[in-house]
Amino acid sequence: MNLKNKLLLLFSFLLICIPVNVFAYSEYVIPGGETVGIEVNSAGVLVVGFYKVDNTYIGKDYGFKVGDKILKINDSSVSNIDEMVEAVNKNENGSIKFTVLRDDKEIALEVSLTKDPEGVYKTGLYVKDSITGIGTLTYIDPESKIFGALGHEIMEKTTASKFEIKDGKIFEANVVNIDKSSDNSAGEKNATYNKGEVFGTIKENATSGVFGNFSAQIPSKDKLKVATSSEIKTGEAYIQTVLKDNKVESFSINILKLDNNSDTKNILFEITDKRLLNQAGGIVQGMSGSPIVQDNKIVGAVTHVIVNDVTKGYGIFITTMLKEGEN
Repeated sequence: MNLKNKLLLLFSFLLICIPVNVFAYSEYVIPGGETVGIEVNSAGVLVVGFYKVDNTYIGKDYGFKVGDKILKINDSSVSNIDEMVEAVNKNENGSIKFTVLRDDKEIALEVSLTKDPEGVYKTGLYVKDSITGIGTLTYIDPESKIFGALGHEIMEKTTASKFEIKDGKIFEANVVNIDKSSDNSAGEKNATYNKGEVFGTIKENATSGVFGNFSAQIPSKDKLKVATSSEIKTGEAYIQTVLKDNKVESFSINILKLDNNSDTKNILFEITDKRLLNQAGGIVQGMSGSPIVQDNKIVGAVTHVIVNDVTKGYGIFITTMLKEGEN
């Protein structure tokens, strides 16, 4: 056998030995269902509105727009509101240069401010540097310790755009009560927070959810096999979520339709569990991320409520979340 034939034989052997199904994530994950507090911090200070100073919207007059991200004041970088206030108030002559990010371009805005009677500059800007709320933990990958939650991105309501984050965390939250959903009015979970009990750090706010590293003790639960989209079928399934305190319970649903072409609305389902309907009226805000389980496999996560029929909603394929979590 010559060298060329040996190389061909070796190459063929390598091809045969490579497994057909290579998972970037574990084939088994720990299902969530727990309600968690979620806090994300902006990569910069976001302009979300304007107020009058001496009966004039000076923020608008100087060229600011809702959605602008303040990156610098004069030559000082700012990443939160405290840094912005400090940079503005240490200015001595009232003439300030703001550097903002708008449509992926940096823009310089020259602003001339005067101090109020208390010696504080008024910018005329309503700003935000973080968002806090609740959602549902979807899974923890026991091998990588990566977690996924929500099943959709965190949006900034004023700008109606995805909140670009620097970092964040998930922490303990306990459901106190639920405002029930009714048709054309989605209800919500009401919860208390304990920001001191941190479960993990958030690294990414993506279309398919929020993802990060789980740093607390892994819950003592049975792992579930991950279902591919081809394994999911219409019919009976259940979701795992919390209605009171942080007790995860299972509630029956009926999968009505599957859609492989949508980003986050892959699974159309209706709630069939009478207790969940009686207590919550249907799907409520705060259920986003609740795992969907069928045939003892985790298949997806709740993402949306259909507002004109709150007993119905959408879910995302779990594989979509897992792939994004590994990016």
